[in-house]
Amino acid sequence: MFEQTFKNIDDVLWKDAGCTSELDYTEQTSWLLFLKYLDALEHDKAMEAELSGKTYTHILEKPYRWESWATPKSIDGKIDHKVALTGDDLLAFVNLKLFPYLQSFKAKASNPNTIEYKIGEIFGEIKNKISSGYTLREIIDRIDELRFRSQTEKHELSHLYEAKIKNMGNAGRNGGEYYTPRPLIRAIIQVVQPKIGETIYDGAVGSAGFLCEAFDYLKSKGNLTTKDLTTLQTCTFYGKEKKSLAYVIAIMNMILHGIEAPNILHTNTLSENLADIQEKDRVGVILANPPFGGKERNEVQQNFPIRTSETAFLFLQHFIKMLKAGGRAGVVIKNTFLSNTDSAAVSLRKLLLETCNLHTVLDCPSGTFQGAGVKTVVLFFEKGTKTRKIWYYQLDPGRNLGKTNPLNDADLTEFIELQKTFADSPKSWCVDVNFVDQRTSDLSVKNPNSGAIAVHRSPIEIIEEIATLDAASTEVLACIRRLL
Repeated sequence: MFEQTFKNIDDVLWKDAGCTSELDYTEQTSWLLFLKYLDALEHDKAMEAELSGKTYTHILEKPYRWESWATPKSIDGKIDHKVALTGDDLLAFVNLKLFPYLQSFKAKASNPNTIEYKIGEIFGEIKNKISSGYTLREIIDRIDELRFRSQTEKHELSHLYEAKIKNMGNAGRNGGEYYTPRPLIRAIIQVVQPKIGETIYDGAVGSAGFLCEAFDYLKSKGNLTTKDLTTLQTCTFYGKEKKSLAYVIAIMNMILHGIEAPNILHTNTLSENLADIQEKDRVGVILANPPFGGKERNEVQQNFPIRTSETAFLFLQHFIKMLKAGGRAGVVIKNTFLSNTDSAAVSLRKLLLETCNLHTVLDCPSGTFQGAGVKTVVLFFEKGTKTRKIWYYQLDPGRNLGKTNPLNDADLTEFIELQKTFADSPKSWCVDVNFVDQRTSDLSVKNPNSGAIAVHRSPIEIIEEIATLDAASTEVLACIRRLL
């Protein structure tokens, strides 16, 4: 039933002049889903209070509750269309009264980690794009069919919402920006193995796929105490997101997965100066797929010891700084990071090898990220000890990946199993860092079992780089001192 409801909503939105893409469909569905969820949450809390003889204070005033403006019911429990707003009256209420009221919550909230603050943030960042009040009425009626009461219902809704995020990612020009394949995320989590009590952080949270999957992973452990569940709800998962749409989707996605007040901040992570990060800010686990190919302004680059406009390189510096000693990370990055010869790339590789144990590199095939059109690797590292050996695994599902043939969990089973012991195989091998070029720290994926002949650079190419590399070697030592 839920799947058909979502399809019907998209069909209705497709006909509305204000919504022109899959991104718009997901955004508009999100704010309505959020208000429907909030109504169910308030209903449950009011019932709990009544059963315990207490009085519950609603978050929203009565005129702004879902049951009042969206779906006023008659005695038989059906929507009373004589009372329910529609057409221009509904649009006027939503745009001129409801949204301004909800936006005001940000200023009134006690702190950013409350549901009140999230309400204010969400409705301060998005607007109603549905241009017809009759279309909006039809969608509201569809949304009201959804239920958030049982865990089964929430699980099904979260699954369908994930499907919408995936479709949105495929529709955008940069698919990886919105959607990291969930099988890849689950494999990364199984390697990193977060534990209850550790803080888990994603500074480029996107749709919160990493945090949602980590939540599911930790919940599946079983035998959780009330304290464990409270820890998971309140002080385990943290994220930051720059873009408004992704921020809203991340909040909704985490809520549907069962986290009532997600600790997600709407901010540009890279605007934070690394020198300002203190020990109290550091985290135990980082799981992330930072945007790559982006360019940051000079004023943002000033926040980093290794200056570069490449967004992913800045994020990697941020992640290294944010990890506490012994902290672990699984980070997706463009594969050219391993071999680029520019000063920033060389310095950053040296920094990573000197300050962290880069123990595993997962080489992903083309097509892993649908619509992104780039090859990526996953870096697994632990903060606090130098890298001695790196274990590489070259993922090869034996087929071409794409929208109709995506990556699945079975494709990553061998990687997860072999990684436990860093075993050699036709697809995996170890590299001793002592044999890595000390000037370039080139970490390119070169499978010694493939029979491929290594392609060497010409002497002229090497000579042209010597000056840059010598400067990079000096620079990295200063960078390490500033980052630690």
